[in-house]
Amino acid sequence: MKTSGDVLFLDTTHPSLMKDLRGIGYTCTYDPDMTYEKLISIAPTLTGIIVRSKFFLGQEVLENARNLRFIGRVGSGMENIDVTCAEKQGIACLNSPEGNRTAVAEHALGMLLALMNKLCVADKEVRRGVWKREKNRGYEISGKTLGIIGYGNTGSAFAQCLRGFEMNILVYDKYKEGFGNDFVQETDMDAIFRQADILSLHIPLTDETRYLVNSTFLEQFQKPLVLINTSRGEVVNTSDLLKAVKKQKVTGAALDVLDFEHLSFEKLAFEEMPVTFRELAGLSNVVLSPHIAGWTHESYQKLSKVLFEKIKKLDVSG
Repeated sequence: MKTSGDVLFLDTTHPSLMKDLRGIGYTCTYDPDMTYEKLISIAPTLTGIIVRSKFFLGQEVLENARNLRFIGRVGSGMENIDVTCAEKQGIACLNSPEGNRTAVAEHALGMLLALMNKLCVADKEVRRGVWKREKNRGYEISGKTLGIIGYGNTGSAFAQCLRGFEMNILVYDKYKEGFGNDFVQETDMDAIFRQADILSLHIPLTDETRYLVNSTFLEQFQKPLVLINTSRGEVVNTSDLLKAVKKQKVTGAALDVLDFEHLSFEKLAFEEMPVTFRELAGLSNVVLSPHIAGWTHESYQKLSKVLFEKIKKLDVSG
């Protein structure tokens, strides 16, 4: 196995990944300020590229990367890589969803419990000396029916987290079967539409899943719904979700991702944010976090370790 060549890091990773790759013979360069034009020009010299979500690696780059053998995505989503184009050229596309599956699952559980028990609202009030016990009466998740869409790394880890809560867990995965067990019932969307009290999304962003959750989708639920999204923002049409929340079709939402998060919110004042976001942020039955579900101190290292092991196994002699 040939483990030599130039690997370009386009984004920050845990230091162990670069150290480990150098340890098996790769020359590694970190250039977070790389321009798209420069990337195209140096592409023929590269053996590997390490990314998170900063760059889109499309046809223009990949067809010029004549010696590229792998792209390593530190994380799970591959929507910023033209995987079809890469694989046609024999470029291995690797990711590391195993590294943050536990982090995402625990974050989803934390958001759900905070939402159901009104912890965010109660915390702010108590800090102001306001004690409203009846207003902040919560709901137990025990006995509720949870629908999970997607039973990959994070979906299965979330179900595992919920084993002790005595919930009825229904799972639909279009591309998997035979995964039911003593605490998860493999089912179809019709059953989830009929029975679910809570819905959690664990699916990648693809042409098939983009805006899957819209007004038409939400109207099919027979009971008022709590929605959790720790997958990708564009899986949910946030404007449609906001309408459903106002109509109390959706009684609560826990969102780690939003469909307009590509905007650089760090550079915007609150009043410059999209109107939909400002309205969501003003609702007491919505819990928000800044796309950090999979970004714990532990997962930061595990993501890189998982990716390194996959790169190490590659036959890059080609």
